[in-house]
Amino acid sequence: MPSLEQIRATFAADRFATDAAGCEIRLAEPGHAICAMKLQPHHRNAAGTPQGGAIFTLADFAFAVAVNAFAENVTVSLQHDITFLSPAKGSEVLAEATCVRAGRSTCFYTVTVTDDLGATVANMTVNGFRTQKKIS
Repeated sequence: MPSLEQIRATFAADRFATDAAGCEIRLAEPGHAICAMKLQPHHRNAAGTPQGGAIFTLADFAFAVAVNAFAENVTVSLQHDITFLSPAKGSEVLAEATCVRAGRSTCFYTVTVTDDLGATVANMTVNGFRTQKKIS
């Protein structure tokens, strides 16, 4: 079973999420992950609030960690549905991904995004598909 540092090293290859967006893994367990992103000026839209794309990136990254960190084969997303509930007002956003159901080839996850002030920013559901590609 990989350590948190090994998981972080593996997911460092997800350069858009880790380098460009600044997502970091706080917790990784089979079927569960918590990831965070410190809000920076480049995350904000013209209205001054965190852009939906930045929030989506964090939520998608949390799903990827939860579903793939302990897997043998890569799972990719088939469909995402995200509902933005309120703008993040804190200095950091957190995404918690949880497996609801995992079958032989498909899975269903929920991801809740909150800010560090306790507001629920977004809820996302994800359907995933397990590929034949091995995780390297």
